[in-house]
Amino acid sequence: MKEINIFCDAIKDVSIIASKIKARPKKIIGYLCSYAPEELIYAAGFHPMRLFSSKSEIMMAEQHLQAYCCSLVRGVLEDSLSGRLSFLDGTVFPHTCDSIQRLSDIWRMNGKYEFFADVVLPAKLNTQSARTYMRDVLNKFKQALEIAAERKITNTDLWESIKKFNSIRKNLSKIYALQSQKPGIIKGADLFAIVKGSMVMDPDEVAQLLPVIVANLEKIDVPKKNVKRIVVSGSICDSPDIYTALEAAGGIIVGDDLCTGQRWFEGEIPDDENPINAIAARLLDRMICPAKHASPTARGENLVSLAKKNNAHGVIFMLVKFCDPHAFDYPYLKEAIEKEGIKTLLIEMDDQQQNSGQLATRFETFIQMI
Repeated sequence: MKEINIFCDAIKDVSIIASKIKARPKKIIGYLCSYAPEELIYAAGFHPMRLFSSKSEIMMAEQHLQAYCCSLVRGVLEDSLSGRLSFLDGTVFPHTCDSIQRLSDIWRMNGKYEFFADVVLPAKLNTQSARTYMRDVLNKFKQALEIAAERKITNTDLWESIKKFNSIRKNLSKIYALQSQKPGIIKGADLFAIVKGSMVMDPDEVAQLLPVIVANLEKIDVPKKNVKRIVVSGSICDSPDIYTALEAAGGIIVGDDLCTGQRWFEGEIPDDENPINAIAARLLDRMICPAKHASPTARGENLVSLAKKNNAHGVIFMLVKFCDPHAFDYPYLKEAIEKEGIKTLLIEMDDQQQNSGQLATRFETFIQMI
C-alpha cells in the first residue's frame, strides 16, 4: 500500500523529514515523552517531533551520564552532542522519570537550541488540585511558546490543533482495532512505521494519509490463521525487527501498552469551552504510565482490560534496561496478568545492544508455551 510505504520511507532517516519541514520554513520542537502537549506546540506554529534513541555508538554522552541511565537517555544525548539533532530549534521535557529530569539539566547546559522548556506536569493525577495545577502548567507553557513564536496562540489556533491531533489519534485507534479484529491485516513492521511516522512527520500529511489506510484495510479480508494474539507492555519500542521476529514465531501483536504506541494516541481530547482545560483533561485521563499515579492498581487494571479486550493469549513485557519506573511496576503487572490465566514473557532491551537471534528463540519458545 503506497500510503504505508510513505511512513516506512519517512522513518528511515528523520533528518530528511526535518529538512523538508525546515524548508517551509517551520521550526522543530523535539520532545521525549508522550505527555508532551503537542497540541500547544503545533498551535504555536512549530512542528512537534518525538525524539528516539540513537543507533550509534555511545561515546560523548558517557562524559555526562552515569552508566545506569537507559539507552533512550544516553542515545538521544549522544545524537544531540554529536550534532545529529542540529535541525532542532528547541526541546520540551515533561516531568517523567529521574533520568529524563536530569537529562533536562544536562541538555539545557550543553545544548545550543533556541527554545527549552521543562513542563512539570503533576505526578498524582486523580485529585481536583491536580486538574487545577495541570491547567496552570499548560497556560505557563503556552506563554513560553508565545514568546518563542512572537505571537499570541488563540483559542482558534488551539481548537484547530486539537482537531488535527484528535483525527490522528482516532485513525490510529481504528488501525489497531482492525489488527485486533483481523490479526495479520497489516504487518507488524508496517504498524510500527505508521505509529513512529505519526510522531515525526507533518501532522497535516499524517491526518490525510491515515484515513486512506483505514479505508483500504477495511476492505481486506484476512483468512483465519492459527496465530497467538499478543499484547506488548513497556516504555518505548524503536525496532521493527521485534514485530517481525514475533510474527515469524507465530505471534501477532494485537495491542500494546507502550508510550510509543497506544499510551501515546489513545483517548481523544474532549469538547470544552476552554481548549486548555480540554487538553488538561486528556492528559489526566489517558492511559497512565508508571511515572504517574492515579491509584495503586490503575496500571494493572488497564493492562488486564487491554489484554481481555484483545483476547490476548500472552503478554510480553519489553522493558528497556535501567528503566526503573517500569521495573518497579513489572512484578505486580505480571501477577495481575497471570491471575487471569494469561502467560507472560519478560524481555530486557537496550537500543544499542540487541541480539536478534536470542530474541527470536525466546519468542518461539513463548509462542509454543501458549
